Amino acid sequence: MVKVSALAALGVLLLAGCSEVNSAVDEANRLGDKASVCTEALGLADLNPNVDPEQVRAGAEEKAQRLRELGNEVAEQDLQQTLFRMSDAYLEFEQRKLDHLSGFNEWLQRNLENLKQLRDACL
Repeated sequence: MVKVSALAALGVLLLAGCSEVNSAVDEANRLGDKASVCTEALGLADLNPNVDPEQVRAGAEEKAQRLRELGNEVAEQDLQQTLFRMSDAYLEFEQRKLDHLSGFNEWLQRNLENLKQLRDACL
């Protein structure tokens, strides 16, 4: 009887340990996923004040689609919403075909702010 109780107690301890290990592995995977999403998203949003509107327009639809896909891959709400905002901004740019410089400058300023929010969400 004592051996059965000892084995049962050992089994419970092992299961509890497995649960903690699984939890730690899940957390590490989540953080790894966040890091890879952030790395890719920051690479997609290579905005700088000297960017050519035609260069931005050329890849806007593809960037918008990939940013939305990345947003769907993460669980963290702040990061997801930032990625969705960035995606929407690229679609807006592509659809509106901002030809005049002031419209592009306004778009660029909004997206530089989105980029700052992305960096903050990725920390």
